[in-house]
Amino acid sequence: MKYRIINGRPITNIFKPAGIPQRELEEVILTLDELEALRLADLERKYQEDAAKLMGVSRQTFGNIIASARKKVADVLVNGKALRIEGGFVDISGGSFVCLDCRQEWNMPSGSETPHNCPHCGSSNIRSRT
Repeated sequence: MKYRIINGRPITNIFKPAGIPQRELEEVILTLDELEALRLADLERKYQEDAAKLMGVSRQTFGNIIASARKKVADVLVNGKALRIEGGFVDISGGSFVCLDCRQEWNMPSGSETPHNCPHCGSSNIRSRT
């Protein structure tokens, strides 16, 4: 299996319905590459071919990843399950980031964790530029 390139780790790795203890919920695992596919296709609105190139996989493989991710998210939402984000065969790239408050832009080296705060103003209102 080929490593899938992702742009950092998520800020949190568990989502669950409010008011229900996590221990009472069935859990669905969304891999880091599935989350990246959702980010690229549904949040960034990239075409599958372009998203596949960014992840270093074929268009068909990207299609399989995004289909799996969407099915898992639908299961979580419809059936009230917890979602845990972890695992996958991934290579974490550092990526480029921008602060939405001060407009500072910066790059992180490959293998770096996703930043939580802007290095210039300290704001947590940051976004990936990928």
